[in-house]
Amino acid sequence: MPQEEARRSHSPEAIRERLQSEPGQSYLKDFIYGAIDGAVTTFAVVASVAATGLSSGIVIILGLANLLADGFSMAAGNFLGTRAENQSRDRAIRQEEDEIKSHPEGEREEVRQIFAAKGFEGKTLEEIVEVITSDNKRWVDTMITEEHGLSLSTPSAWRAAGVTYLAFILVGAIPLITYVLEYFIPGTVADPFWMAALLTGVAFFIVGALKSRFVGKSWLLEGIETLSVGALAAGIAYCIGLLLKPIVNG
Repeated sequence: MPQEEARRSHSPEAIRERLQSEPGQSYLKDFIYGAIDGAVTTFAVVASVAATGLSSGIVIILGLANLLADGFSMAAGNFLGTRAENQSRDRAIRQEEDEIKSHPEGEREEVRQIFAAKGFEGKTLEEIVEVITSDNKRWVDTMITEEHGLSLSTPSAWRAAGVTYLAFILVGAIPLITYVLEYFIPGTVADPFWMAALLTGVAFFIVGALKSRFVGKSWLLEGIETLSVGALAAGIAYCIGLLLKPIVNG
């Protein structure tokens, strides 16, 4: 970040505006999760079937089945997991509200000990306790983050599932492109499998490089890391296909 821009972003007005605005909910994890798994599982199907020497039509059928079924399964699992996290947070909030109402002195002592452990003491510590416990919402929020270690943000389970499924379909369809072309326009692609492998590798690298923008790491290293994970999974699937080839063709 240029020095002038950094200076402006740390002015009192900019800081106040940034802190008062609602934090945006990121679904990057859901997109990365869906995209990588979509590419890995679909290419694994393509690799294992291609290794057995079966036709392009079989590759397409099994690949599409994986896209629709496994993608839905992943989205459903992410929906239920995100929903469970939200329900757990809501339960903790209700629990803290009840405890503050029924045992205020005990809860006040918890706040005192939490901030004493952070190094505050004496008059400063008592002022912190007084400020936090003077507002019930602030009190509950503090207990949720400090005692339970939970985030205050509540991601939408439906959006998390939707992003996962969309990423799974979009990126997971890439390994099938060359087979679809070869099936409908024979002779278009000389070797559908290796072209699919190349396109899938590029997709892995791009997903990893995009992730680097949000995690603050090297786009090259993140791209190589994601590509390596995908290549390992695809290699395992291809080897399994080779081992099964005598059975399938026997």
